[in-house]
Amino acid sequence: MNCPSHVIYQLTPDDLALMDALRVTFGQVFNQPDTYTGTPPDADYMRQLLAGDHFIALVAVKDGVVVGGLAAYELKKFEQPRSEIYIYDLAVVEAHRRQGIATALIQQLKQIAAERGVHSIFVQADTEEEDAAAIALYSKLGTREGVLHFDIALDEQGQRHHSVKGNR
Repeated sequence: MNCPSHVIYQLTPDDLALMDALRVTFGQVFNQPDTYTGTPPDADYMRQLLAGDHFIALVAVKDGVVVGGLAAYELKKFEQPRSEIYIYDLAVVEAHRRQGIATALIQQLKQIAAERGVHSIFVQADTEEEDAAAIALYSKLGTREGVLHFDIALDEQGQRHHSVKGNR
């Protein structure tokens, strides 16, 4: 899908340079460069990720430069034979915002979802003041749900910090 002067690409295992650029873009936009580029996956890991059917990476490119993108995961459901797509990250470089790039990325993801027979797409949004534009975009494209998000930390041995009672 194309925007004025932007082209949207779905990344494949051959697009490692674009994936690296997307990680840099996420790090810059989210002000978390160490998270996205501090300990990068090796090429084999990234090729496997991009080759799988559960991960989707889209980039918006202008004049050969990644100016936005999204990373999403297709989640196979257990309660019914269907899947949902979760938009994990979506970012557009500040100088390129308000040009329809985020909408074009989501529209391209919707097309991919339709081709795969996906049931729905969902995304979480932070509620800070700087996230108002993202919330407005998601409100325009979807229905807001009243949910809470929790991160459950792991200790050094990879165990959750809380105990779970009952048998598994």
